Amino acid sequence: MQTDWAEIVCEVPAEMVDSLADFLVELTGNGVGIDNLHLDTFSLDSVEDTPIKSVKGYVPADAGLEEVRIRVEEYLRTSGPSFAGFVYRQPVVNVVRNEDWANNWKEHFKPVRIGQRMVIKPTWEEYQEQPGDLVIKIDPGMAFGTGAHPTTRMCLESMERICFDHLGGKLPPHLLDVGTGSGVLSIAGALMGATGIVAVDIDPDAVRVTEENLELNEVTVVEASTTPLDRIPGDFGVVVANILAEELVRLSAQLIDRVAPGGWLILSGILTEKEQLVVDGFPGLALIEITHDAEWSCITMRKAA
Repeated sequence: MQTDWAEIVCEVPAEMVDSLADFLVELTGNGVGIDNLHLDTFSLDSVEDTPIKSVKGYVPADAGLEEVRIRVEEYLRTSGPSFAGFVYRQPVVNVVRNEDWANNWKEHFKPVRIGQRMVIKPTWEEYQEQPGDLVIKIDPGMAFGTGAHPTTRMCLESMERICFDHLGGKLPPHLLDVGTGSGVLSIAGALMGATGIVAVDIDPDAVRVTEENLELNEVTVVEASTTPLDRIPGDFGVVVANILAEELVRLSAQLIDRVAPGGWLILSGILTEKEQLVVDGFPGLALIEITHDAEWSCITMRKAA
């Protein structure tokens, strides 16, 4: 049966985009668009720096649409006033036929280079590899990221610096990926020489997508699961955690315990305003660097040998 989709369009200040996008992803379980570009696209830098942006969520155009519309209106009315420049505008609902959505959203996904060596390539795009490239093939679907979001991008860049600038071109064998999402960081770890990778996420759908992308990239050294952090045995030469700042701090003792002596800890998913909160939440580790991209921070630390 042909399914139609409803596109819910909200006009909000640029400062509210990330908050609204997170709300829509959690509410709908589907992709989010900004100004006709997918939120987590390969052309993220092409989003214009305009004060008001159109944020779009997608849900089936069925009996549940009205409830979703009401919840979006409620969110805008209650959360919007805390953002400078917010003026309430009623969300606009458009119906988009399924085949249009299924094909059109892919137009904005192009291969993107991250750091010096990594390239993330959607499966439907051609790319001519250059010498030394580490290519990650990805098919994110509607609900999961491509790896080009600033939080993931900075993790990848930090992993690359650790691998090539500090360790001579090969990561330690054991890597832990907390909040794996679509598995991009685990795949990158395997391409950089890690041979025993554990990837965990609280969302079973994220684990499923990770496993699909591992197969797509013919990576067999990653074990993906929903195993809680406190039940993961051993320690790891690199631990990367791309989750919310508050969760990083809550899990700090467990994350520190999982870092092997002399090992590295990469923390992302941190709004810059919460950067110091996270730094203070990880005592006893040496602060190596803090990088920034838009309103996001990525913190790299190291445990004494």
